[in-house]
Amino acid sequence: MSIQSAPIDKKITVRTIREMKGREPVTMITAYDALFAGLFDGEVEMILVGDSLNMSFYAEPDTLSATLDQMIYHTKAVCKGARLPLIVFDMPFGTYATPEQALGSATRVFRETCAEAVKIEGGREKAPIVRKLTENGIAVVAHIGLMPQSVRAEGGYRVQGRSEEEAKSLMEDALALQEAGAFALLLEGMKAEVATRITETVKIPTIGIGAGNGTDGQVLVWSDMFGFFEAFKPKFVKRYLNGADLIRDALRQYREEVRSRAFPDEEHSY
Repeated sequence: MSIQSAPIDKKITVRTIREMKGREPVTMITAYDALFAGLFDGEVEMILVGDSLNMSFYAEPDTLSATLDQMIYHTKAVCKGARLPLIVFDMPFGTYATPEQALGSATRVFRETCAEAVKIEGGREKAPIVRKLTENGIAVVAHIGLMPQSVRAEGGYRVQGRSEEEAKSLMEDALALQEAGAFALLLEGMKAEVATRITETVKIPTIGIGAGNGTDGQVLVWSDMFGFFEAFKPKFVKRYLNGADLIRDALRQYREEVRSRAFPDEEHSY
């Protein structure tokens, strides 16, 4: 029997997310436009304007060609559609290679959109970048584990934390990024027990995707979970709706009614 969650009726902030650690799981979803951001408004604590849009909506093979201009464009739209969730901007590949470049890119994001935080991929080597951003008033979600922006260097998508050595390295990453000032950690594509261990160790919230049920929250790509993206389905994705089938069925009904002249009828005519 499913539990109907009460709508969220207050603005979610970085402080809200911090305070949810150990108290209430955080729900996060991606969005790329005002229409769907409006539907998600009041239903989730966080919206990630993810560079996953490069694959879901631009049919690219990976996320690497997403640009800062492109991400800013979509984030502006999301900000217009959603007023209650904390909106996180996914920094695209090549826009935060150094602390100085990261600050320049993130400053532009904050000036041109209403995003309240940025997300960057990388382990403890990115700690100086996280520190630079947080010292300049830019909240950061740090992303470790399976990192889509490193897929070419890694030779594909590979679950992280399979060995004790990998698990130890991930823990060191998490602690270094927390120390640098990240207010939350996104843990992707790692063994569930490793993600649970990290969650129990760090003081900041963890949000999992393909990281088991022991994290402080979960995030999914909306087109995956609602069944609109059909190219492939990762193991960790649960489909809560067969969206593509529903759309096709509705379109076929529309086409049939147009062909039979059942639409528009008197009700839908002036």
